Amino acid sequence: MALDIARPGYRPLPIRKPKVTCQGRADGSFIIEQDYAMPTAWRSIPHLFEARATEFPDRPFIAKREPLGGSGSGWGDWRRITYRDAQAKIAALTQAFLDRGLGPDAGVMVISGPSIEHGLVMMAAQAARAPFAPISTGYSLLSSDFVKLRYVFDLCRPKLIFADAGEAYEAALASLPLDGVEVVTITPPKSLAATPLATLLATRSTADVDASRDAITPDTFAKTIFTSGSTGAPKGVIQTQRMLTAVIAQHDALYIHDEGGEGESYLSWLPWSHVGASNILFGDVINDAACLYIDEGKPVAGMFDETLRNLREIAPREYGSSPIFFSHLVAAMEADAGLRDHFFSRLRYLNYSTAGLSQDLFDRLQALAIAATGQRIPIITKYGSTETQGVTIVSEPLDFTGPIGLPFPGITVKLAPVGDKLEVRAKGDTITPGYLDNPVATAKAFDEEGFYCTGDAARFVDPADPARGLYFDGRVTENFKLATGTWVSVGPLRLALIEALAPLVEDCVIAGENRDNIAVLAWVRRAETAELAGLPADSPLAALATAPAVVAYLAERLRAHNEVAGGSSRRVARLVVLDQPPTGEEIAEKGYINQRATLSRRAQVVERLYASNPDGGVIVA
Repeated sequence: MALDIARPGYRPLPIRKPKVTCQGRADGSFIIEQDYAMPTAWRSIPHLFEARATEFPDRPFIAKREPLGGSGSGWGDWRRITYRDAQAKIAALTQAFLDRGLGPDAGVMVISGPSIEHGLVMMAAQAARAPFAPISTGYSLLSSDFVKLRYVFDLCRPKLIFADAGEAYEAALASLPLDGVEVVTITPPKSLAATPLATLLATRSTADVDASRDAITPDTFAKTIFTSGSTGAPKGVIQTQRMLTAVIAQHDALYIHDEGGEGESYLSWLPWSHVGASNILFGDVINDAACLYIDEGKPVAGMFDETLRNLREIAPREYGSSPIFFSHLVAAMEADAGLRDHFFSRLRYLNYSTAGLSQDLFDRLQALAIAATGQRIPIITKYGSTETQGVTIVSEPLDFTGPIGLPFPGITVKLAPVGDKLEVRAKGDTITPGYLDNPVATAKAFDEEGFYCTGDAARFVDPADPARGLYFDGRVTENFKLATGTWVSVGPLRLALIEALAPLVEDCVIAGENRDNIAVLAWVRRAETAELAGLPADSPLAALATAPAVVAYLAERLRAHNEVAGGSSRRVARLVVLDQPPTGEEIAEKGYINQRATLSRRAQVVERLYASNPDGGVIVA
């Protein structure tokens, strides 16, 4: 799609333009690479941190707001730690870990969320060469049986567990077999034995700390990051120092860094149990000698106001998040010009995930950027997974959603024919060597040439010009057949429906496996839906879902979609608006909807959609 040159231009995008090579093979596969030389990677993240702390000791490293009254009922002023202070505390913790026998065969597990102390423990574990495992807080705080927590504990076999608030995590800790495991907390549990973190921080470091860091190699086992486990037990993805530093080298090869300056500020709500924040963002922060501001807000009702408070104070240079986050942010900026102007004041580009940003949100973001700055903001996306880190990046401003760009430098992408799709497969230094204690899953994850098989499909934006990049073509494993034998490509259909039902629908799930036709479960955006319905913005989802104006609008837009959809693989017979937000495994910590988990949990809603005489809450196209 060509840009309209009559429209305002873009702010400069600080990413080098693609230089791609593409080789077609006789078997129908393609090999794609970027022709950029990779800089020499750092030996390890601890070595990089030592260099940055020595060069920029007084810069802030991590910041987090203090809880009001110590109760977690709200958040007060920022508490910051400088690189110099962090360096000293990391050395003390590293020594304490070494004194306790932690190392390659005795790791550290953290079950609480992002914090200054979490960051220090993570860095010290790496310096002590003790495999580090950050665990989703949901396994401890949103579970009653703690099955997944016990599973990951048994797999990692940590010698030390850290949780910030001992009382909040006491039930989860009590569910674990803790013989021989030291529990460390900031505030103590009521009845469980725990060592205060302050005790470890008081340890005097020795030459053993330097010796341990000097023993780190690129192949040192740095972390275990767990997959979501939405379709089975979580898999522990091994993360080596080579993987962590190769991500930084990728970025140095492709990104155009500012010279000088006082250090940047990154603001992120993303969980540290995933590679996006724990590996990629954290590595960029250290490499830039920047400060990571931990956002206690989230893109859910009742918590997004904290994010807006932070965005009114911190003006980031770049910002990446999930589509559901941008859905909340767009509505807030459209209602608050001051927030809009501050958000865009220093911003160089936005990055959304390949979960799929609707064209409606894309266009509204650009309208907001133009209103604030007179220019469009470059919007790009990156693609990757827990097993791969970054695989592809869009390195020129997008004018429409869907493309996922081209390989990062240092990554070789293979598009391999799988049925009627091309599966994305990747090889390079950012790719995991395998799954922890799971040789069967490891063997299945790689093809005969050593490429990791992502399970995602892609196609060329323009088959005659591979340099224009790839288009996300859905997950191979999510696609299904109707009873007629017709394949349904879930990913592209989901994006098409979000666009067709804009601006009301925030996300949707596609049903129809072994059925005669396709049906859809949808969530609506509160602000836009309430406005159309003539109801207060805080109205319950149930009231919004049944409002006559909403039902009529969705029915009309669904019929319009079907008129141009083509065959049965894209036509939708029925739709229901869900009156409860996604919960549990339906939504990942990063804000992505899980198709299979939602269909399983809402099986009764699916049956309503396919009833011979559907109830009044089902919209029939």
